[in-house]
Amino acid sequence: MLIDTHCHLDFERFDEDRDAIVQRASKAGVTQIIVPALDLDNCRTVLALTDKYEGVFAAVGIHPNSSAEWQDSWIGVLRDLAQHPKVVAIGEIGLDYYWDKSPKAVQQRALGSQLELAAELNLPVIIHNRESNADVIQMLSESPLVGRVNPGVLHSFAADWETAVSALNLGYYLGFTGPVTFKKADDLREIAKKVPNDRILVETDAPFLTPHPFRGKRNEPAYVAYVAERLAEERGVSTAVFAQQTTANAQRLFSVIGEQ
Repeated sequence: MLIDTHCHLDFERFDEDRDAIVQRASKAGVTQIIVPALDLDNCRTVLALTDKYEGVFAAVGIHPNSSAEWQDSWIGVLRDLAQHPKVVAIGEIGLDYYWDKSPKAVQQRALGSQLELAAELNLPVIIHNRESNADVIQMLSESPLVGRVNPGVLHSFAADWETAVSALNLGYYLGFTGPVTFKKADDLREIAKKVPNDRILVETDAPFLTPHPFRGKRNEPAYVAYVAERLAEERGVSTAVFAQQTTANAQRLFSVIGEQ
């Protein structure tokens, strides 16, 4: 049993065979899939998927690359959307200094507001961090989620060990994706090996970041098994044991899933 804690199942690249993808995931032992939203319209699309598929859950939020036109009134809309019974987190939110799609100050305003919303609703956050390590950690360390149990996850972790330690010390989980299987990803694997058993998650970020041996092709939830297999090997445990650990972690963090 595995949980893909981050998959963009709503993307157009899945439109022609989405039902088959969900079925393949189930056959591969992937019992639940969390689909994070990127903007307000996308939130509604994602929620519709949760209504269609029993094992699909949602996160609602504004991605940093969708935050250029941020309005404080969006928080009220997100608050309403988060009342859906299959919303398990606020996300995908964070900072992205790689793409120049939104001014840093606006990204930070959007992130800060959504961290406050998550604290208000007692929901974990799914954090996007790209070339913004210091600012992400600073904002998380100053947010109203500080001191909360299971505040969230740094998804598709690709930062350095110092950032990992800072996030772990704040109570966050670290999610790992396909790149941990890549031939030259020794540094990332060294970090993944040191993450505590109760703080590590597996995800695909599909349709992106496809793991070996399918690198270069479209990613899908069933392939989270390859991420789990490689991480289990690196950490010196069986795939079955590691799958059990990461599933328990996902159920603990995203508590609505655990109630199913």
